[in-house]
Amino acid sequence: MMKKILVVCGAGVATSTVAVKKIEEILAQRGVSAQVDQCKVTEVPYKADAYDLIVTTSLLGAVGDTPVVQTVSFLTGIGIDKDMDRIIELLGV
Repeated sequence: MMKKILVVCGAGVATSTVAVKKIEEILAQRGVSAQVDQCKVTEVPYKADAYDLIVTTSLLGAVGDTPVVQTVSFLTGIGIDKDMDRIIELLGV
């Protein structure tokens, strides 16, 4: 079954779009297949259960059992490899 990642930012537009594109690009380079969607932080409580992992550039508390990776590396370019290693580890692929 394909893994699902939800990328979250404050408004669900600009910041998350940048992160989604970078995550998709790196997953493809590493041979990992995953569905990557985006939303604004206020939508997370309603969507979290449908995803295997949440990646956020905003402050976000616990969301049930769905693991959360909080990062700005996809915006700054610093620490992307470490964050992608963590994302892949949490996906279990």
